[in-house]
Amino acid sequence: MCFHCYQLNAHASRRRGFLFALSGVVGGAMAGIAATPAMAQVDVGEASRLRSLVPAGQLESAATQQYSALLEKAREQRALAPENHPQLRRLRAISTRLIAQSAKWNERSRQWNWEVNLIGSKTINAFCMPGGKIAVFTGILDQLQLSDDEAAMVLGHEIAHALREHARARIAKSRGTGVALSLGAQLLGLGQVGDLAANVGTQLITLKFSRNDEIDADLVGLEIAARAGYNPDASVTLWEKMTRVQKGGGMAFLSTHPSGPERITRLRENVPRVQSLYRQAIGVKR
Repeated sequence: MCFHCYQLNAHASRRRGFLFALSGVVGGAMAGIAATPAMAQVDVGEASRLRSLVPAGQLESAATQQYSALLEKAREQRALAPENHPQLRRLRAISTRLIAQSAKWNERSRQWNWEVNLIGSKTINAFCMPGGKIAVFTGILDQLQLSDDEAAMVLGHEIAHALREHARARIAKSRGTGVALSLGAQLLGLGQVGDLAANVGTQLITLKFSRNDEIDADLVGLEIAARAGYNPDASVTLWEKMTRVQKGGGMAFLSTHPSGPERITRLRENVPRVQSLYRQAIGVKR
């Protein structure tokens, strides 16, 4: 099966229940907690402190394992874009500029082993797992005909989910933290990260964030992209495109990223807040 015609099985990543083997949570999990940066221009609040209940390092290790498994599956099906693929090179160039702005929102991201890969699938989707593991599906590029600015808004949004550690917070909220902590105290050993990966990693790909998480990622992603020199107005045109194609089906992205007039309105309200950052990034004076 060729790279362009492969369609990833969307059902392979269905949710299974979360199980955490967590240890030493209270003492070390607070490391890396980042409040809203003082220089933030967009209208967002402080990141959820519930994420401190889930160890970042273990979650990122689990994400790395499942990301590697996803890439291997795509490679076996000849669906993983080769290093010289023009669309992959384009995405990596855009991502490099966005990642350069990431530490403003999460200092720990300086230590992440960022990866960007392109998977051949008609599915309209993209994600960034904890620790900076990014995957983009060809469907979102081909069906939406994204400009570089619009692609930057997609990537910025996904990167923002990772930087704001929404997955950690959602997992802490969705499972009984007390049960997780007691399990963690009992499940020490070399298999701990492997257990976490087996039970959590696949859910990280399709994790449904809250409405507030989505707004947060929209706006943080908008600012990151503007600071990287991408036109903030593209955030609006991106979601206008999303809305137009939503009725056509095949929108895995919209199953976890619901669209609507309110979302576009919130972006329009915040675009003026980051215009000066964009102008500064591209060297245009007021």
